[in-house]
Amino acid sequence: MTRVLLTYDQVVHDYELPATEGKRGDPRWLAFARRYGFDIEHPVQWEVEALEPDELRRLVLAAVDLYIDRQVLAEQTARQEEQRRALASFLDGWDAAGGGARL
Repeated sequence: MTRVLLTYDQVVHDYELPATEGKRGDPRWLAFARRYGFDIEHPVQWEVEALEPDELRRLVLAAVDLYIDRQVLAEQTARQEEQRRALASFLDGWDAAGGGARL
C-alpha cells in the first residue's frame, strides 16, 4: 500500500495551509514534533481539505497515475461506452413502442 499525503514542506511552504490544534493523544506527534522542531506539549495539525479542490484532485491523480494500467483502462472505457450505447438504443426502442408513455 502506498500512502498519498502532503509533505511538511508542501503544507508549510508551498500551500501555506493554516495549522490547527492537534490531537493530544496522537502517538505520532512526539516523533513529528522532534523532527520538525515543534513544541511537544502543543500538537498542531493541518487539514488537507484546506487545499483547493482542483489542486487536491491534481495531487491525487498524479500519485495514482503510476499504478494505472492504460490497456485495462482503455478496455474498460470502451466496454462502458458500448453499454451506454446499448442502453440508449433500448430506451429509444422502449419510447418508440410506447413504453415510456404515462397514463
